[in-house]
Amino acid sequence: MSSKATIYTFLVIGLLVTLVLIVAPVAYAISLSFYKLDSFVGEAKWVGLENYVAILKLPEFWNALWNGAVYSLGSIVLQVVLGIGFALILNEVFPGRNFVRGLSILPYLLPTVVVILTFKWMVDGSIGIITKAIAAMGLPPVNWFESSGAAMTSVILVSVWMWTPFVTTCFLAALQTVPTSLYEAARVDGTTAVQRFFHITLPMLKPILTVVVLLRAIWMFNKFDVIWLLTRGGPVGSTEHLAILSYRHAFSLFDIGGGAAIATISFAILSVAVFFYFRIFPLEDD
Repeated sequence: MSSKATIYTFLVIGLLVTLVLIVAPVAYAISLSFYKLDSFVGEAKWVGLENYVAILKLPEFWNALWNGAVYSLGSIVLQVVLGIGFALILNEVFPGRNFVRGLSILPYLLPTVVVILTFKWMVDGSIGIITKAIAAMGLPPVNWFESSGAAMTSVILVSVWMWTPFVTTCFLAALQTVPTSLYEAARVDGTTAVQRFFHITLPMLKPILTVVVLLRAIWMFNKFDVIWLLTRGGPVGSTEHLAILSYRHAFSLFDIGGGAAIATISFAILSVAVFFYFRIFPLEDD
């Protein structure tokens, strides 16, 4: 087989896999949003845009949209700031650097359920080490899963702890491509470390920063497992975002069409956001 035929073969296989595993399920989910049905095996009744109208009238939808924005923004900002900071530290030369670099990726490798169960144990009201540490400092106890602010803070902190290593690795890889001659020339000119960061490091990180922020925004906006395992969207819907609201409508309220409509709206919101994001922050180099 010629190299050209091999290329076309792999291209066709890739397109078929994409069609079967991505395009077809998305199209099916969108089609469900135009029907009224109580289960996936029940009789479907065409209702057109009725599901969308009903969902957009729900206060729970707008609350979930707001919660998703808060969760995504808080997670992204902390992940990016900490990721850049850790990457700058790990890029320096110090004893045991390779070991620390390998250790820093550990939170990203752990299963989500392990992280969640560990965090719940750490903040347990009776035996949690964080609870005992707060009490030892004479501070009032924190009701992590009983107040709205504490619950949102907990899901953001857990997400940051889990995903910052990914962001750190991306920025650390980008730092390896920055020519050291730029820093040496800047030092000769008498610039400070802060000036070198904003005038050399940050501009060189811009391409990877653009991609990382986009990926983290998409993943955090759709992140289901962390919030579901920690709070199940509570208390009183204070951490419920669109992914959980869609799940609750489809599998708890047996409103498959409504759940599909929420998922479709979420998909449309992200699509529009990505379009404008690339208009504001194009990937091509300046």
